[in-house]
Parts: sequence; C-alpha cells; structure tokens
Amino acid sequence: MNAKKLFDLSGNVVIITGAAGNLGSQYAEGLSQVGANVVLGDLDYVKCKQISLKLKKKYDVDPLPLKLDLTKKLSIKNLVTKTIKKYSKIDVLINNAAYQGNNKIRKTSFEELSLRDWNKAISVNLTGIFLICQQVGKIMKKQGTGNIINISSTYGLVAPDQRIYGNSGQNAGSFYSATKSAVINLTRYLASYWTNTGIRVNTLSLGGVKRNQTKSFIKNYSKKTMLGRMAQQDEYIGAIIFLASNSSSYMTGSNLIVDGGWTAW
Repeated sequence: MNAKKLFDLSGNVVIITGAAGNLGSQYAEGLSQVGANVVLGDLDYVKCKQISLKLKKKYDVDPLPLKLDLTKKLSIKNLVTKTIKKYSKIDVLINNAAYQGNNKIRKTSFEELSLRDWNKAISVNLTGIFLICQQVGKIMKKQGTGNIINISSTYGLVAPDQRIYGNSGQNAGSFYSATKSAVINLTRYLASYWTNTGIRVNTLSLGGVKRNQTKSFIKNYSKKTMLGRMAQQDEYIGAIIFLASNSSSYMTGSNLIVDGGWTAW
C-alpha cells in the first residue's frame, strides 16, 4: 500500500453532470488537482467551456466540455460517445445535476404544485440518472471496472424542517425529497445488480451550502447542525475525491453522509 497514491486520480476520466453549477464546478476543480481529466456536462455549455479552459491551464489536465440535457437520451448518448472517442474509457461518473425549481416554485404549496414541475424534477433528478447509468454502465461492464457516485441530500433521508424556511425561497420541494430518496435506493440496486463486474456504486448525501441566503435563514439552518454552521462550497471536495479514488475501493452500495451532523441528532 502507498497511502500517497490512494487519492491519486492521474489519467482518470471523470464525467460530472451539472458541472457548470456551484458544486459541480468545485468537484471539477478538486478532481483536476489530483490529476483527473474531467468531462464537464451541463446545459450551460459556455460555462463548461470557460471552466475547462481554466482547469487545463491551471492543472495541466485535459478536460472536455460538452452540452448535456439529461432529459434527452440522444444528448446522453452523445456525451458518452464523445467521451469514449477522446479518452477510450470512463473511470468515474458523478451524477450531480439536479432540478430544484426557482424561488416561485419552491414557495408554492404542495397542494398547488403543478404536475409539470413535478415531472420535470423526476425527469432530471431520477430518470436522467437512470438513462446515463444505462449508457455508462455498458462501457464500464466492458472495461471490467468503473465507479459511479450519485449525489443525494439530507432531504433524501429526513423531511425538511419547514419551521426554518418561511418565505426564504430556500424550501426543498416535495419533488426534491422524493427524487433524492429514490436516488439512494437506486444506488443500492445498481451496486447489487453490478455485483462482481468491477463496478462500484455509492451515494454522497449532502447538507446545505452557505451561499447568498438571508442571515435569518443561515442562522436557523445552522442551529439544526451539530457543527453550528452551513457547509462552505469547497467542503465536499474531499468526500468526492475519496469516493472517486482507490481510497474507497472496498465500498459499494453505501451512502456517505456529509451534513455537519444534521441527521445525527
């Protein structure tokens, strides 16, 4: 064993969905630092291109920006095809993309939530993972090795505490809780399904991240955590690298919870 090499991802090809988002871009940065070539998939191709250029210059890696619409099977196939054409392999898939709705949708009562918004969340947060896992799983089975990380949330484990939200617009919609819970068990199913194929599948369940929320919301949320604060944007990078690297080689079908102690009370 060489402990220094456990977290080394030099030459690994890592697909990140939702790569243009706040956390997706953080994952791309951290993974590039340890040598990975990241495939940046997102609806916002321009942002992915900008991130790609920065990573290539900063870390001497070879990232690939691609437009990705998880609601379209052809778009997913295109991403997988172009990834294989460029790198000839896929080592890691991080299913990070998620639909949470805008402030208006998050403030809408459960009774008034539209079927359109419910279905959109299902199509991105759950069906999108199903579709991309199908395509990437085929490649990984042929390789005899692969690693899939599905991103869930504390709200896939416990109900949102409605008392801390009010009209903050930070409310987690019913569709978010439903899909994030489903992701956790889809992970278990896939880990079991791909037994003895060399493919590992795990979930990373995250707590809230401090961004531009109101002071009252941050205060109320922080009280619910054992650490007394929200996460910083870069505090999940270590967990991502752990799950993506050989340091988690004996781990599959598991759910790694990083939430400041929110769900441990």
